[in-house]
Amino acid sequence: MNSNIMSKILWKPGTMIYPVPAVMVSCGSEPSEYNIITISWTGTINTDPAMCYISVRPSRHSYGIIRKNGEFVINLTTKSLVSATDWCGVKSGKDHNKFKEMGLTPVPASKVKAPLIKESPVNIECIVKEIKELGSHHMFISEVVAINADKNYIDEKSGVFRLSDAEPICYSHGKYYETGKLIGKFGFSVEKTKGKKKKKLFGTS
Repeated sequence: MNSNIMSKILWKPGTMIYPVPAVMVSCGSEPSEYNIITISWTGTINTDPAMCYISVRPSRHSYGIIRKNGEFVINLTTKSLVSATDWCGVKSGKDHNKFKEMGLTPVPASKVKAPLIKESPVNIECIVKEIKELGSHHMFISEVVAINADKNYIDEKSGVFRLSDAEPICYSHGKYYETGKLIGKFGFSVEKTKGKKKKKLFGTS
């Protein structure tokens, strides 16, 4: 029997698409309601219009706030925010003022009432368009209505936003990790192939 066939272990269906983002989602329509929930089940689902999703357990304190207001902000996280990211995921807003206890700063968003987290390098303002009740989690399918980027990470010469300089983190099977070094860019494999073809053509001319 082919040994390669036997190299896989069959597990029951589960959540094994890793790594994933670890984001802090801020919500609430006014200061007394402001809260933060850490989410890993999140991602992009459409380009035009720009749309994303977050999946939240109905038992979480933020679930009712987001469902009532129909909006939230996804705040990207960094190495310096990893402790706050974890804490906001294990503590409940029913018992804690997460902004105050984690030393985070709520600032007004441009399109939604939910606050931005100032310390985050990127804040994505979202308006809920549809709620899918899937089972353990409900998915908030949302339109991105504004993005706020920290100007400290914009290269003055090129104008390029360098998120890597903020040291973003990701989550994999219960653990947080720093993102690694650059190993390629979108389309680099095609560029390499084109380069080889060009060299061959020039060599035969």
